[in-house]
Amino acid sequence: MIENVAIAPVAGPEVGSGYIRIDGDRITELGAGPAPDVPGAGRIDGTGCLATPGLVNTHHHLYQWASQGLAQDATLFEWLVALYQVWAAMDAEVVKGAASAGLGWLALSGCTTSSDHHYIFPKGRGDLFAAGIEAAREIGIRFHPARGSMDRGESQGGLPPDSVVEELDDILAATAEAVDAYHDPSFSSMLRVVVAPCSPFSASAELMTESAALARAKGVRLHTHLAETLDEDEHCLAQFGLRPVDYMEKLGWLGPDVWFAHTVHLSDADIGKLAATGTGSAHCPSSNGRLGAGIARVSEMLRHGANVGLGVDGSASSELTPLAGEMRQTLLFQRARYGPDALTARQALELATLGGARNLGRENEIGTLEPGKLADVALWRVDGPFTAAVADPVCALVFGPPPPLARVLVGGRIVVEDGELKTVSQDAAGRAGVEAGRRLLRLAEERGVHAVKEVHHG
Repeated sequence: MIENVAIAPVAGPEVGSGYIRIDGDRITELGAGPAPDVPGAGRIDGTGCLATPGLVNTHHHLYQWASQGLAQDATLFEWLVALYQVWAAMDAEVVKGAASAGLGWLALSGCTTSSDHHYIFPKGRGDLFAAGIEAAREIGIRFHPARGSMDRGESQGGLPPDSVVEELDDILAATAEAVDAYHDPSFSSMLRVVVAPCSPFSASAELMTESAALARAKGVRLHTHLAETLDEDEHCLAQFGLRPVDYMEKLGWLGPDVWFAHTVHLSDADIGKLAATGTGSAHCPSSNGRLGAGIARVSEMLRHGANVGLGVDGSASSELTPLAGEMRQTLLFQRARYGPDALTARQALELATLGGARNLGRENEIGTLEPGKLADVALWRVDGPFTAAVADPVCALVFGPPPPLARVLVGGRIVVEDGELKTVSQDAAGRAGVEAGRRLLRLAEERGVHAVKEVHHG
């Protein structure tokens, strides 16, 4: 029983002071006023706290925790070219350490569910997909690993070097094996697998269409990068004679089982197609800003009925970004572009919760605080000596830097308490990320690859 707490359930009216009752991994009751007396119930005093649904991260590359601070002033394509060869040196140990730190960092910013788009699988480097899954199990948040892939290297007109791409048949076999081994479709699932070729400039048309067929045959979701930069627009027009959304439509990649990362450069017609087909988007404002990609038309997408969730994106293009902070970034970017009524604090919270749940196909299970849903709850301490000055607790959460966390619960289990991880040693998770970075750079140097901090244009 969480009692004496302000509640922003996202669905339904807000509660100034009330309670949330949890039985097993489900919310069974919530309401205003004093909590009912339930003999034997454990109690959490939520005085001074705001309860929200746990946040949902719908785009990430956890392995990139090990390559932060590199190619600091590069465009997306320059950044990728600088880092592909570094990433090619990763092994399962690097991925495990990076994922432990990255997922721990997410939990400490109120995240209870995260996806992870992993698309580089160098041969002979261990089971990279399993390494991320192991880290998520230890941290204790729900995990949607996306088995990514690239089969279109430089020799085929793609962007990545041929050394980091895979053969089509190998990709399809490995992706099917990942789904069969790990995907859990149950209501309370902690682990669901996604099929996710990397992008139009690194995956062949055949890989895209075969992946879509595979995902739909197995009943799992589809994810890829799309329309992140103007460079991608130009690439798609030159290579395929179509802009990115039109190309995806041609390949059968629009639909309610698909969500795209970024979707920064959309036309009015593109937005209409996403809305009409139920195709979702993961908005990553900090990464888009870091790489100079632009500001996505989130406010217009919402107005036309397209679904949008949030993502922190890979840590190498969005260093140390907390998911909670992306609510603020989204709100400020949209207002900077469209005016002060472009996005409200409550809309930003909905993007980070229910919008993300819809992207992952889990809106019936997570994303709001309602009886019958999973007990994924974040308790934000909004009564601090400074935060208490903000009259509206939802405003305090979204407009300012993220307030401290009193609790993060995943299925009723405490993952964070008073700003500290409780499932694993917080210090150990952080150190694992540091060691993963050192190991990756050492492995890259052994292959003759030296990471660069700056990219000089022209």
